[in-house]
Amino acid sequence: MDYSHLSYLHLVTVVPAFFIGSYLLVVRKGTAKHKALGKIYMVLMLFTAIVSLFMPAQLGASFLNHFGYIHLLSLLTLYAVPAGYFYIKKGNVRGHKRSMIILYCGGLIVAGTFAFMPGRLLHDWIFS
Repeated sequence: MDYSHLSYLHLVTVVPAFFIGSYLLVVRKGTAKHKALGKIYMVLMLFTAIVSLFMPAQLGASFLNHFGYIHLLSLLTLYAVPAGYFYIKKGNVRGHKRSMIILYCGGLIVAGTFAFMPGRLLHDWIFS
């Protein structure tokens, strides 16, 4: 699969994850709706992180001629999702909350900010 296909696949999963994650941050926690949307959010975030690992770095330094610094946020996501899941399954609400905030801020806000920087594909799609 080429870079543009991976980019579209990544975008198709990260956009709904952003909206679901934003919604989940502000609604009442622990409801059936929160739990159902949380599972969807976690699956979307895992999928988008995995897809992003197949996308070679386009800007800046790279490791193994493929990975860039932004891929560290994908690794953060691959850690935060299972951690948050297992925390809540064990009844550790505080750990779950911390993992989900880290996931949202790092996996969506920080990574999304980098995606809109000049020279990046998303910036070119929107502003060119």
